[in-house]
Amino acid sequence: MQPDSWVYCFWRDFDYIVELLYGSQSVLQSQQHAVPIRFYAKEAAPKALKGDEMLKGIFLDVKNKFETAIGVLRKEKITIDPEDPAAVEQYAKIMKTVREKADLFSESQRIQYTIKQRTDGIQDARSYLLALKDIRLKRGLTDELGAEAMMMDALEKVEKEIKKPLMRNDKKGMALLTEEFNKINQKLGIRKDDLPKYEEQLEKKIAKAQLEELKKDALEAMETQKKREEFNDEEMPDVKSLDIRNML
Repeated sequence: MQPDSWVYCFWRDFDYIVELLYGSQSVLQSQQHAVPIRFYAKEAAPKALKGDEMLKGIFLDVKNKFETAIGVLRKEKITIDPEDPAAVEQYAKIMKTVREKADLFSESQRIQYTIKQRTDGIQDARSYLLALKDIRLKRGLTDELGAEAMMMDALEKVEKEIKKPLMRNDKKGMALLTEEFNKINQKLGIRKDDLPKYEEQLEKKIAKAQLEELKKDALEAMETQKKREEFNDEEMPDVKSLDIRNML
């Protein structure tokens, strides 16, 4: 079974363990794929501004990102055909260009940021893992290979051995947990070097789901228009022939 990807950090000097064991198992549900652009915006540490100055800065930043994204989309032809692998791959490339030029988060970066914010200050390993599970569930993510349960079993084994709760600053205990996680890596056949490939697969899944949403919306709009008397005699075009650039 081939794992899919969402790539995130765990804790200092230990990040790639969860990238392999947790992130690369999870598959986004289809309703989570069509993500509004606001969710991709990177968070920067703002300067100490007050009131209107801060709001103005936020507005201008969002405005610039939006205009940059629209500028890319005006130049690129998007074929609304989620069943065509070539169309999906092209759409994924276009959206990657949008993110890079507009300085927006990718899906994996967005979830990584969420994990970092939600787990900041957690001292023990068990609470950290439970926080990751909570994030996964709230985002509608699945753990197809059961890596989450394996991680908890590994933690149980280590805590039984050290006879106390495992803290994240316990170097010896964390080394033991690392060894257990590496065993799970081998069992599942997950390698750190494969993470970029898994992330690329995830982005294609998202691209396909977004194209499906675009196709659905386009068909619904055409059906609504067809019901109007002035369009009764007109033949609706094939969705694949639509050019989104004409609508921007």
